[in-house]
Amino acid sequence: MKLPLQLSERKTLLVLIDFAMVSLAVLFALWVWALRAGQPFTWAHIISQVEWPLFLPVLWLLLAALNDFYNLRLASRLGSTGVALLCITGLLLLIYLVIYFFSPPRSLPRGIVLYHAVSSFVLVGLWRAAYASLLGQPVFQRRATVVGAGWAGRTIVQAIRESLGSGYQLVGYIDDDPAKQGQTIEGVPVIGTRHDLVPLVKAERISEVILAITHEIHGELFKALMDCQELGIQITLMPLFYEEITGKVPVRHIGENWPVALPLDHASTGSLFSASKRAMDIILSAMGLAVLVILFPFVALAIYIDSPGPIFYLQERVGKGGKTFRAFKFRSMILGAEEKGKAIWAGERDARATRVGRFLRATHIDELPQFINIFRGEMSVVGPRPERPEFVAELEKQIPFYRLRHAVRPGMAGWALIKQGYGSSVEDALVKLQYDLYYIKHQSVWLDLIISLKTFANMLTFRGR
Repeated sequence: MKLPLQLSERKTLLVLIDFAMVSLAVLFALWVWALRAGQPFTWAHIISQVEWPLFLPVLWLLLAALNDFYNLRLASRLGSTGVALLCITGLLLLIYLVIYFFSPPRSLPRGIVLYHAVSSFVLVGLWRAAYASLLGQPVFQRRATVVGAGWAGRTIVQAIRESLGSGYQLVGYIDDDPAKQGQTIEGVPVIGTRHDLVPLVKAERISEVILAITHEIHGELFKALMDCQELGIQITLMPLFYEEITGKVPVRHIGENWPVALPLDHASTGSLFSASKRAMDIILSAMGLAVLVILFPFVALAIYIDSPGPIFYLQERVGKGGKTFRAFKFRSMILGAEEKGKAIWAGERDARATRVGRFLRATHIDELPQFINIFRGEMSVVGPRPERPEFVAELEKQIPFYRLRHAVRPGMAGWALIKQGYGSSVEDALVKLQYDLYYIKHQSVWLDLIISLKTFANMLTFRGR
């Protein structure tokens, strides 16, 4: 087996051994529980408590995903790993305390989750410490060269350093531009041209060649890449690699790779996923409307006392297929916030927000009326945030592939929202588009669940705008 593991292999390794450590912690907790109860610790005892080996590891892994525990940069840093592990353990105990509180008396044990929390923290902590110290060693690092020292090449080098920690060792660039030979760009030297690629791969023990060229590939370079592949070297396209490590589609660096990099064939083009997503939207919107009915009298009174005027704010937004609809929100700004109806970007801590409005925006309560839009089929619970027609017309002119975000229903919660937050400029819109295209390309029940739970956590911690 080659020691320099691929990114997917590293993440799989983390998940599998985390699961093994957490499952071992369940067995330890059952053993302590049996010991304290004076019962024999046998297979019969384990089978009789089979719900714990099933429930606790699954809950732990879900909490780990919510805390970015499988982010490779985080995994390479012992301090960040420790903080995330503390959060996972604390949330695990908190969730169990809530379940225990609402359960019938004596229906659940008190100690088993505490034993599990302590033992899983120790076991996973030791394993992750070993990972951070060993996988960062040169023998385990993935040695790579970047073909192309232009804008795309510099971008992928920056992304590797920001997202992957010590897992990659960048040997150098390959570029045919004579002016770049011998230069150091983003801390990485230009070490040769296309004619040097194969000899350098052999001499430098390269594991991966990252192709960061957005124009047509020269015939000799193509042959050199094929020679590298025959040697067992992984050839990676820059847009796909950037997408994998950042969770964004690099729309400005796609070039001629657009059929591969863009979400032209995604889950929503199929019938089964679309039907199941719509069914969940209807169920969740019904629940959300029930909450809206309960909160409405209190929210409406607070809005009116703070700033007399309409309770709801209706605004034109662009939905699936470019069709416009009227989105419902609780009014959070002063009357006349936009002079003569001119569209203005909403900023963080916008001065136009009322006192009550700032609270509604921080908790996302101002968006509860959008469950009406979801129930009507104009929006989804999860999807790209709907934008105003005035901004869409402007952004389509300035940002490539912007219209692709209208391939799915817009959502209350979104991948771009939890990763980037709200935007207030064209540059922000570009970053959000990269996240939106990633979501469209990779949308799934699991990704929707993660986005929904993270949005709920942001609501509880007042991280709205």
